[in-house]
Amino acid sequence: MLIPALQISDSESVGLEDGIEQSAYLTESKMNESKPGDSQNLACVFCRKNDDCPNKYGEKKTKEKWNLTVHYYCLLMSSGIWQRGKEEEGVYGFLIEDIRKEVNRASKLKCCVCKKNGASIGCVAPRCKRSYHFPCGLQRECIFQFTGNFASFCWDHRPVQIITSNNYRESLPCTICLEFIEPIPSYNVLRSPCCKNAWFHRDCLQVQAINAGVFFFRCTICNNSDIFQKEMLRMGIHIPEKDASWELEENAYQELLQHYERCDVRRCRCKEGRDYNAPDSKWEIKRCHCCGSSGTHLACSSLRSWEQNWECLECRGIIYNSGEFQKAKKHVLPNSNNVGITDCLLEESSPKLPRQSPGSQSKDLLRQGSKFRRNVSTLLIELGFQIKKKTKRLYINKANIWNSALDAFRNRNFNPSYAIEVAYVIENDNFGSEHPGSKQEFLSLLMQHLENSSLFEGSLSKNLSLNSQALKENLYYEAGKMLAISLVHGGPSPGFFSKTLFNCLVYGPENTQPILDDVSDFDVAQIIIRINTATTVADLKSIINECYNYLELIGCLRLITTLSDKYMLVKDILGYHVIQRVHTPFESFKQGLKTLGVLEKIQAYPEAFCSILCHKPESLSAKILSELFTVHTLPDVKALGFWNSYLQAVEDGKSTTTMEDILIFATGCSSIPPAGFKPTPSIECLHVDFPVGNKCNNCLAIPITNTYKEFQENMDFTIRNTLRLEKEESSHYIGH
Repeated sequence: MLIPALQISDSESVGLEDGIEQSAYLTESKMNESKPGDSQNLACVFCRKNDDCPNKYGEKKTKEKWNLTVHYYCLLMSSGIWQRGKEEEGVYGFLIEDIRKEVNRASKLKCCVCKKNGASIGCVAPRCKRSYHFPCGLQRECIFQFTGNFASFCWDHRPVQIITSNNYRESLPCTICLEFIEPIPSYNVLRSPCCKNAWFHRDCLQVQAINAGVFFFRCTICNNSDIFQKEMLRMGIHIPEKDASWELEENAYQELLQHYERCDVRRCRCKEGRDYNAPDSKWEIKRCHCCGSSGTHLACSSLRSWEQNWECLECRGIIYNSGEFQKAKKHVLPNSNNVGITDCLLEESSPKLPRQSPGSQSKDLLRQGSKFRRNVSTLLIELGFQIKKKTKRLYINKANIWNSALDAFRNRNFNPSYAIEVAYVIENDNFGSEHPGSKQEFLSLLMQHLENSSLFEGSLSKNLSLNSQALKENLYYEAGKMLAISLVHGGPSPGFFSKTLFNCLVYGPENTQPILDDVSDFDVAQIIIRINTATTVADLKSIINECYNYLELIGCLRLITTLSDKYMLVKDILGYHVIQRVHTPFESFKQGLKTLGVLEKIQAYPEAFCSILCHKPESLSAKILSELFTVHTLPDVKALGFWNSYLQAVEDGKSTTTMEDILIFATGCSSIPPAGFKPTPSIECLHVDFPVGNKCNNCLAIPITNTYKEFQENMDFTIRNTLRLEKEESSHYIGH
């Protein structure tokens, strides 16, 4: 990564020419020559201190070949130096000659704190002429931002946390060290941006950030990382890009890595014994997915595949008998004798709950409220913890997404808990060429194909269809498996389930009543409508006589004595056509959806998952896209202004592209996945004529132009034509 130099303040505008004298650098070299073997006593060439305190000044690095010692933070925050080399070159990628020039430049600048020369850091605020050493800046409570442009702010211009109203009258504990502090934002006291009652000492936060690293540094109250890290970086907390310190200890958790490998069922059928384990066979040992401390051979528990979940007897008893944790309860249907036409046809499909008093309803909500209020993104991220570091590469033909995905997922070496890597290939390519593909683009294309496949029927809200060939090929199971894998691995929201299909998965088919909208067969829908519109018993019997063969075939013939019998007849027809007819496909689809524990999660948190399975994602807006894309490199202010204006123009319909087109161009997805993008979409400004989308890294390079008109024309032309060519290319391959 290239670390850019900051804008040099007015007081630092001297000393950057190549012919500058070497006096300051030579002075520091002579100081360090006295004890070349004792790096602890060597002084940093920038701050001239020999302190070795990684938490305050960063790692102290000595290059004996060059007689050079630096503190990492002193080097990183210096205003006139770039990281021009690779990470292993020079010192952290900063070339030795550049460090020498920076030391010479700083030698002409006086520190406004200690009044000594060598102040290499300047405040970036406009017209501020203050320069200082890094330790002196810490002493005067300056803020150094270890992100973006690596900006530095003096004590007068540093960013502050603003609180509109302070209702805290008493001291509150720091949520890290638990010592009491006054809840007033200052340099040494910071407040969490996500939990308004969480306060911290700055020093406590910095120590925790260094130990936790970017992957584990988060709010100690709510575990939020994105909002929390963004605010802490703004307030000058350094979050190193490294793994947590406890993860780096050799063999620290070795005992946790030992897999339990023994069959514990009552009657083990393996002739080789209970300890025998043969991977990829029926004698492979499957561990309890709850405790991991018991096991079974697949064959000993009649498990068809390794993906099926299995619980030991102890865990099963806890799960199903505990009053604190239960699966979604199955609710009985209300008395059907009084069901009218509006009840069974015109209302949305939903599980029929028994009537409750307001008091009992509120108690039930209080008991289950924490369960239902879980965010679906958090639930999917939790499921994602199963994904291992081991990677499985999938070779995908974009022109034949379904079959290539089917081959990949059915491969005996494929494991849904492995990380997925995608490589795009072209069918019948004699050269065997391949190029890296975007996993999220692949999953997005796969879900689009699944939605429009013959496995489902309906226009917008879909139910399972009855396809005999698909049953023979076990495609309903594969569809459920693909959907589960897509959700856990960061794919898009399916959004095409009918409420009836969803309720069948959550509450069971026996507790779900279909509606007329679930019937996609025109002839069947007409029969139902005719029965419902019958006004006399004679009319009703006449319709039944006309449809006698069909009603007899589906087992829905019944004796008609009153006109109200038509409601039960309609209910029977709907139940058969939507649920009983597709019982086998449904059970197969349900088994596939159990992959990686997805179905169990859906049944435990139905309200959360309904939002992504039954509803399309919210429409994109200029605000959403602007906040979605982050700026990692040194931005061009003019180009970023054009970018924001362009987003607003697209939203207002003043462009030939759409918000979805922009997101597809940059990431391959037309919507934001429920689990979010990995990596986070980013923007960079480049001196290029046209924008460039890197779907593998979710990166959009925008052109730096002189006028907004030129910027919009280049963006519209490239995005529109790129997406058109991709569609034509896909259609061409499919046609052949």
